[in-house]
Amino acid sequence: MTLTVYGIPNCDTVKKARVWLGDKGQDFAFHDFRKDGLSEDMVTRWLAHVTMDKLLNKRGTSWRKLSDVDKANEDAAHLVELMVENPTLIKRPVIEAGDQVTVGFTDEVMAFWS
Repeated sequence: MTLTVYGIPNCDTVKKARVWLGDKGQDFAFHDFRKDGLSEDMVTRWLAHVTMDKLLNKRGTSWRKLSDVDKANEDAAHLVELMVENPTLIKRPVIEAGDQVTVGFTDEVMAFWS
């Protein structure tokens, strides 16, 4: 099963995940949100496996820069649209293999992919 790591290359957490996977000898593809793009289908697919609260980063600078109107609109379709337009709103990394999806890089995520 092929792993895909989604994120941005200058994110420290993404860097740690990529190094860790490489050190384990795990083959994976890296998908850069900015260079390779992000689609509504991708975000929707992830949301079939993780909650919006887990995927959407409301603690970062990108969220704080949004208008109050955008932040107040909790409609799932609107939030997906915001994430596609602003990929840095997504917690990173998203790691996907088949129907398995994890978000972030915690001890729990490392145990899952070990």
